[in-house]
Amino acid sequence: MVSVSAPEGTSFLSLYNSIMRKFISFSLTLLAAFILCACGNNQRNAPAPPAPPATPARNLPKIVALGDSLTAGYGLSLHESYPSLLQEQLKRDGFEYEVVNAGVSGDTSAGGLRRLDWALEGDVRFVILELGANDILRGLPTSETRKNLSQIIERARARGAQVLLAGMLAPTNYGAQYGRASMEVFPALAKEYDLPLIPFFLDRVAGIENLNQADGVHPNPEGTRIVAATVYQHLKPMLEKKR
Repeated sequence: MVSVSAPEGTSFLSLYNSIMRKFISFSLTLLAAFILCACGNNQRNAPAPPAPPATPARNLPKIVALGDSLTAGYGLSLHESYPSLLQEQLKRDGFEYEVVNAGVSGDTSAGGLRRLDWALEGDVRFVILELGANDILRGLPTSETRKNLSQIIERARARGAQVLLAGMLAPTNYGAQYGRASMEVFPALAKEYDLPLIPFFLDRVAGIENLNQADGVHPNPEGTRIVAATVYQHLKPMLEKKR
């Protein structure tokens, strides 16, 4: 089983409190920006289908990056998104996979579940699951978020894919109790399903002004390179084991 604990000497609650302190200066202004940008599209402006991978490859097994605007690459060019950077890193290290960017701005865990069958088309070997931030921002019940993510995990596994779960923290004005409950969803799922876990998807990026776009939330190209490195750090052992 892959450890889902925070770095040595640091509890998930401590990690949460640390991140929230970084976010506090943005307060409700940051929250509003995240809702407008991360939540992105609404019913009047349905999200466009995810763009094809930056380096398409024929007849290669797939790694599907399933997520929201942080995966889609909001505010970035196609080649600057983290799935595209991941594709380049895999090529450098000799891993022959096609990385599919299945990120949709504004998506919740329920939205990801609804489009899962499309995302899992073809020979999908790995799924990087980055969803839940928009659930937190909208104050959706954490039980529903966990249920949706559980179904995504189970259905991906039923198709023979391994899942890398990305933990997510987000600023919320729904109270400390809700914040703790939302934070606990991801390590609990990782433990239940024996999954490798990225404790915090935006580690070393969240709350750092020069690593984010003007909205203070979405990583800029430099920040996205750090995100891609974080993802690869946790994905690489899975790939090597498969190899």
